[in-house]
Amino acid sequence: MSAFERADPALADALTQRGFTQFTPVQSAVLEKQNEDLLVSAQTGSGKTVAFGLAIARAVLDTAVRDRPGAPLALVIAPTRELALQVRREFEWLYALTGARVSSCVGGMDPRSERRALERGADVVVGTPGRLRDHITRGALDLADLRAVVLDEADEMLDLGFRDDLEFILDGSPAERRTLMFSATLPRDVTLLAKRYQRDAHSVSIDSEKKQHADITYFGHVVFPNERENAVINLLRFHDAPRSIVFCGTRSEVKRLSSRLANRGFSAVALSGELTQGERSHALQSIRDGRARICVATDVAARGIDLPELDLVIHADLPADPQTLLHRSGRTGRAGRKGVCALVIGENRRGGAERLARAAKVKLTWAPAPSIEQIAARDRDRLLDSPFLAGEPNNGEQDLVTELLEQHSAQQIAAAFCRMHRSLLPAAEEMTEISGSEPRKSRRQEFENGIWFRISAGKKQKAEPRWLLPVICRSGGINRKSVGSILIRNSDTLFEIHPDSVSAFWSTVNESGCVEPGLTIEHVGEMHLEENADDGASAAKVSAKPRRGNRNHPRNGEKPRHAKGRKTAKRRKTPAGKRHSRSKSA
Repeated sequence: MSAFERADPALADALTQRGFTQFTPVQSAVLEKQNEDLLVSAQTGSGKTVAFGLAIARAVLDTAVRDRPGAPLALVIAPTRELALQVRREFEWLYALTGARVSSCVGGMDPRSERRALERGADVVVGTPGRLRDHITRGALDLADLRAVVLDEADEMLDLGFRDDLEFILDGSPAERRTLMFSATLPRDVTLLAKRYQRDAHSVSIDSEKKQHADITYFGHVVFPNERENAVINLLRFHDAPRSIVFCGTRSEVKRLSSRLANRGFSAVALSGELTQGERSHALQSIRDGRARICVATDVAARGIDLPELDLVIHADLPADPQTLLHRSGRTGRAGRKGVCALVIGENRRGGAERLARAAKVKLTWAPAPSIEQIAARDRDRLLDSPFLAGEPNNGEQDLVTELLEQHSAQQIAAAFCRMHRSLLPAAEEMTEISGSEPRKSRRQEFENGIWFRISAGKKQKAEPRWLLPVICRSGGINRKSVGSILIRNSDTLFEIHPDSVSAFWSTVNESGCVEPGLTIEHVGEMHLEENADDGASAAKVSAKPRRGNRNHPRNGEKPRHAKGRKTAKRRKTPAGKRHSRSKSA
């Protein structure tokens, strides 16, 4: 008995030729409901594209209908150009033996060539909402003969603001059509859309996420915020994956990181919303054919894109929610392959990363970012296992091998091979190790050798730590953990910077100044907080090491104030013998 007996024979042959051995759970589920409307919850990588290709086959391959050229019989709507073109490619091999015609209508492509393809006749049309609506409005796309409509990534289309376009297309489709909605999640907007446009829809939920992520190893790498990109470089060098994807939070981050990787010798491409369609297509094709090994992308740009055999996923910026984490990470560890997912976490974001992992029900293995020594050891192992060392010289190489051995020693040739191997590798970065297993120092111990600075705002300016701290951090490009004690005085405020952050802080301040207009930041020097003898707590009084011209005070030229000489309120004895300050009314 064939594993694909429920599929059309031509489709079953195509699946076998493609290397499929059995249906995935989502494919089996949709084939069980051949004539019903379906609301399917399935993740990317579950085989859902082939699933709805199988589901609409009866409508497309009905001979009585196919003998009539012209209007399409099935319509697939996808949120992005890349996803729509990807669906078209999948349909082309799936329907190759049937003679069915597949066309696409997507933004960024020549609409005239799309209209000519529609005029010649198409059995299945795949497109994006805006371009499909444009062709319908202009009379180029006729929906009169539609037997099935598929909404792929319905939740994403609603998030991107395509509700009006979807409603326009669905309202213009025949009422007796079959409607299938596929979505990674089922938020309220999707269920309301399904309730309005589907008839007695059967819900299918495929819990393949747990099985898929069982093949993924999750690592958490805590780094200093200013070393985040260095950690990405070292992770790429350490794993040396044939294909990797690095997720960033914004377009500007994608642009900067991809440029830095390319400058360092990595074969990297960028994928973000600001690229033209030609640039996006070129980037994806570079990954598919192996000319590029690294794709740097945002979530939206990579939504629904199927990059083949990804071995490594790096989160350069933490995802916003557990669903995004799983969606990003699920691009590796597919079809029984093992995958690695690495989260690069700023030292002040570890708690958030732990909560994110718990919510996503994945286990993080905490480890320092790969060091130069670890990468060198990996390079050595890869060199010793190099496929270039396997086998004997062939006939075309033998003469050259003999000549090399006559002119050079074996050690010289081996050394040259090592040098050539290393010359092709981008340099690794020096990382500051942050160990989570060491006993945590007290706040005062961490700032034992802290350096003090002064900002020109105090009590007279109504200065408070809650607005001073962000100003200090933004001015020096540091995080709040690098700021120690803050002592607010009448006209200014003293604050302490961790010794490890002083150089970067002072360099940034010297270059750009204080971010708050009208305020200045000055270097004070070393100071000491007096310790309370009873409990070791820091007292509010500050004693500063003398600086030239400081007269035992951190501010140049300012004399210390003493109790002697201060104006005090006049006091008098009351008739009862008590003392109190004289009031103005007295």
